[in-house]
Amino acid sequence: MSASKPQESGEVRLGHSLNKKEEEFVARRKNTVLQCLQKFNIHCSQDKVPNIALLGSGGGQRAMVALLECLVQIDKAGLLDCFLYLSGVSGSTWCMASLYKEPNWSTKLETVKENIIKRLGGPGVSWDDKSAKLKKYYMKDFFSLTDLWAVLFVTSYVKEIDEQTLTDQRDQHNEDPYPIYAVIDKQCKRREEGDPWFEISPHEAGYSLTGAFVDTCDFGSQFDNGLKKKHQDEMDMLYLQAMCSSALADGEATWKWIKAISVPEIKSVLDKMDQGKDHTGGNASKTTQEPVGEDECYQELLNPVDADPSALEQSSKTKLTDFFRGQRQFGQTADKHKKTARCITQRIWGRNYNFLHNMTDESVPAALLQKETRDLIDAGLLINSPYLSMLRKERNIDLFIALDFSDGDPFTTVREAAKTCKKLNIPFPEVNVPSDEGKKPKDFYVFKGQNVPTVIHMPLFNVVNCGDKPGDWRKKYGILKGPYSAEMITEVMGVAGKNISNNIEKLLEEIRAVAEAK
Repeated sequence: MSASKPQESGEVRLGHSLNKKEEEFVARRKNTVLQCLQKFNIHCSQDKVPNIALLGSGGGQRAMVALLECLVQIDKAGLLDCFLYLSGVSGSTWCMASLYKEPNWSTKLETVKENIIKRLGGPGVSWDDKSAKLKKYYMKDFFSLTDLWAVLFVTSYVKEIDEQTLTDQRDQHNEDPYPIYAVIDKQCKRREEGDPWFEISPHEAGYSLTGAFVDTCDFGSQFDNGLKKKHQDEMDMLYLQAMCSSALADGEATWKWIKAISVPEIKSVLDKMDQGKDHTGGNASKTTQEPVGEDECYQELLNPVDADPSALEQSSKTKLTDFFRGQRQFGQTADKHKKTARCITQRIWGRNYNFLHNMTDESVPAALLQKETRDLIDAGLLINSPYLSMLRKERNIDLFIALDFSDGDPFTTVREAAKTCKKLNIPFPEVNVPSDEGKKPKDFYVFKGQNVPTVIHMPLFNVVNCGDKPGDWRKKYGILKGPYSAEMITEVMGVAGKNISNNIEKLLEEIRAVAEAK
């Protein structure tokens, strides 16, 4: 558990150095980057190869398909092998998950793209498969709204149940950029203490800025004082996508989603899980009192949409108690209903065992050591791009190419990143944008300075590819719109592709500049 000791499975690693396997991957990848640069007459020595990271922001299905087309256009220009890392939050992780399920996807990207688009236009996941998957999730020690989000929401957009794990992919991507998925710690965000930034790679998961990690296969297992106490199966890629994209996990939007979209679906899936079971029970004939029904129970849960959790739990206590008592009386399986109601009333998202529980180390913020569990949620609720995880000093990123698919102000993400970095004394360029470009952004911005990484910021909807009203495009392709039609997917990808194809020379110019500066 020291910085110098190699990490062993089942132990916590404290230290800011990169995971040994990531270091090895990066060293190999730099050979690929060097060869790519040489094709463009950008010459540098092996030890001066620039570290370039491509970042994908959140933005739901819009981010998923836009990132896909951006990568296709980058590949067509011959620049994809310049990237050392590919990192994303929220909707961009849906694209990443779809890519990395295919070994060495960057060597056959056009075919991979066709398969993804075909899947997105397909029939999707059946209710039987959804209910079977939800049943598996109920077996975990911690069931939360993230599990419901995965089965009911994410599958509706990505049209599949991906049961691979990140560790399954460890040796399948020698030709691809190194993937890093970013989320945040909900408690740290709310209380503004500790380290909210949490990263997950094929080899390691943990707190980026604190320097506290476990092997990815052990993330989710129970730890005590730095050692694994109880093993839990590694999360699958469907759950990872849901955790990364849990955009409603911090606020009243949770209730609006449950009420407006998902309660009928929750009940439908639960009903599917109960089909074929004997609900009469051995003592049913002796029971004269009818149990409280699910409709009444869920309505009780959902009526006070704006109530705080403690008030909601108190007001719902009688109905819930009667409901579960009735389930037991009639021989019904109540455990799944209890878990569902609990995560709804308490708004539990992304709950997992805390691998830092009961450790004593001054290098770790005390806020991260105390609770047995932590809740991990969509990083876009803090900063809608994975800057902070990628800005670890040890990664030494020279150039960020940040593709911004956000709602609202297209500069909020990069400004918040700059503000946070200034507060934490992390090198980052100043972000100065003309005030009149907030609602009508251009398609390409460069922020640079002395002894800081260069940041290229590329808003998806801008005056170059959307005319005079990019805001109308953002509204049309809102994050919580239903799954896109084939026409909508084509339109978003067309806009995203133009952002890259129109700016290849500018990208090359900045890549050349960081290579020469290094």
